[in-house]
Amino acid sequence: MAATSQETILKKKTPIGTIITVIVLVIWIVWTLSPLFITAISSIKTTREAFETPEYGDWKGAINIFRFKPTLVHFETLFQIEGFGPYIWHGLVCSLSSAIIAVVLGTLGAYGLSRGKFKQEANISFWIISTRMAPAVVVIVPLYYIFRRLGILATIPGLIVAYTTFNLPFSLWLIKGFFDDIPVEIEEAAFVDGDTHWDVFRKIAVPLAAPGIVASFILCVLISWNDFLFAAVIGGHAAKTVPVGITELRTTVEVLWGPINTATIILIIPMIALGILIRKYLIQGLTMGAVRE
Repeated sequence: MAATSQETILKKKTPIGTIITVIVLVIWIVWTLSPLFITAISSIKTTREAFETPEYGDWKGAINIFRFKPTLVHFETLFQIEGFGPYIWHGLVCSLSSAIIAVVLGTLGAYGLSRGKFKQEANISFWIISTRMAPAVVVIVPLYYIFRRLGILATIPGLIVAYTTFNLPFSLWLIKGFFDDIPVEIEEAAFVDGDTHWDVFRKIAVPLAAPGIVASFILCVLISWNDFLFAAVIGGHAAKTVPVGITELRTTVEVLWGPINTATIILIIPMIALGILIRKYLIQGLTMGAVRE
């Protein structure tokens, strides 16, 4: 009887749905992280060791994947021979600058749309976000001609403007949702106390919408940091970023797999670290504005 009771309890604690969910999650995690893991260990292996793979069914030989002497030769090749350092600097400057500009302007515009009274407020909001819905490839040619006439083609300021052009509508639309969630009564009480519109915006609205503002900033940085099209067409040679630099590691003569793996890790690691550090604000920001009463 006791054994039967224990079996019943175990069945209740681990229903079939939970078991299936765990199995699916494990498969998904392995499938998702395996490319990143292989890329990471290949970046600190020699090219010969990276391409040494066991035969099918040779499970003992699979252990040899982890038996290697770490080397930084690919990092030396990437920075000393290929001159990859400026690409990282260009990407950081352009992504951070465009994110700051987009979030600052987006916060001001979002608060105005959220608290202002316009006849066509819904249409204005839709028009703003619709400018972000169009694929970048649709507007890349007009932007190319405009930037060339303005003299900012193949420059870092030009690339910052290009990123801001696409990040601003997204940032404004996202942050507006958080301002809409803030009760107007809080601001009205501040007006009664004698605060100005700027005081209410600075002391009440912005702190309450901080998770959404931080989430918007991070997403804008990610979008710009990972971008290839604008960096290749608008940035040109003078404002190359990491994604563009990676494509140049493949030539008609050879493919530099070691430096490619190293550059990929350099592209991924900063954003993963940034996401981990502020994941609390990112999750809160992405979910806060999604609920409507």
